[in-house]
Amino acid sequence: MKLLIITQYFWPENFRINDLVEGLKARGHDITVLTGQPNYPEGTFFQGYGLSGPWEDSFNGVRVLRMPLLPRGKGKGLALVLNYFSFALSGSLGVLLRLRKKDGFEAIFVFEPSPITVGIPAALARMRFRIPMLFWVLDLWPESLSDVNAVRSKNILSMVERMVRWIYSQCDKILVPSRAFIPQIIRHGVPNHKIEFFPNWGEQVFDDNAREGRAINKWPAGFCVLYAGNIGAAQDIASVIEAAFKLKSRRDIHWMIAGEGRMGDWAKSEVTSLGLEFTVHFLGQRPLAEMSGLFATSDALLITLKAGAAFSLTIPGKLQSYLASGKPILAMLDGEGARIVGESGAGLTCSAGNSSELAANVLQMAQMPQADRARMGDCGRNYYQRHFSRDIVFDSLDALLLNTKVNKSRKI
Repeated sequence: MKLLIITQYFWPENFRINDLVEGLKARGHDITVLTGQPNYPEGTFFQGYGLSGPWEDSFNGVRVLRMPLLPRGKGKGLALVLNYFSFALSGSLGVLLRLRKKDGFEAIFVFEPSPITVGIPAALARMRFRIPMLFWVLDLWPESLSDVNAVRSKNILSMVERMVRWIYSQCDKILVPSRAFIPQIIRHGVPNHKIEFFPNWGEQVFDDNAREGRAINKWPAGFCVLYAGNIGAAQDIASVIEAAFKLKSRRDIHWMIAGEGRMGDWAKSEVTSLGLEFTVHFLGQRPLAEMSGLFATSDALLITLKAGAAFSLTIPGKLQSYLASGKPILAMLDGEGARIVGESGAGLTCSAGNSSELAANVLQMAQMPQADRARMGDCGRNYYQRHFSRDIVFDSLDALLLNTKVNKSRKI
């Protein structure tokens, strides 16, 4: 099938859409990606990219059309708003000026980890080419905006809700990574038959058991807890640092943080001010190819989300990668993510924002026999293979694409 994928974020930025594109191409799909100039998470353009281009790229044989946008800067305030809307505008122009009907697109797939505004150029493409659009909602708007206090104005939240309702109305299918999202999507006027469960998966690098990966870093001796991913407001890094402070006297317990994000500078400053440099270590942003090695080196993997209605419905994308790795998991979150960790037997959970419980769970896991931790890892890996393996998830997307195309053709 000839697919148009619209996403604000794409390689060399590190998002799961990269792996999805590779997987779909390997299954024989002909793909064009419409995206922006890479600038996430640092907020500055990657080397070789910028407002002067390049305007076309190739990613493992996939055609990538790039549009200008304003970089996100520190990911706050006006800079972030301009980043979101600049791609909505340039992406829309890209649909009109850079895509052709003769390209023969048969379906549109939209990647929406945030912002929802990526749906504007996607809706325009759907109207122009009269083809079905599948919209993968990974972040609930406007709920997530209010949960992190990014927007407090009821008038602005109401405007965002109207935009969300319009974008959803343009979709042929809305895909959700958590079944708990479904009532929230229906609340915006979407009929139940348009909503499909489409979960995250562990990227290709994790399909081989990460415990067999090569350790690529010389880490400190002791019990090492790895946090991998974005360091943002939603991930509640403040509570992680509080837990580390409660265990400050245990110099054999180390917190390894691999990633960057809008709260990164604050986190580093806080660690210094609390005198935690010996036990909290920042590894910086690491390429996906290194992650199986980082997982192999760690003793446990940490996943966190802030408390909040929208976050309790969310299954963080990294959870599937953690499960696939066969390592025990420490979870500080509520709702669906905590349910999966508990149901799978993959690790220990505590409520979102509860640094005392997290510290207690870290101590408990550090004192466990290695065989018990290995059993937790095996439980997580087995659960992943039954529910979230790459082949299972991609098979379901292939079926969705085909069925949506057939149903759209019948209507036309």
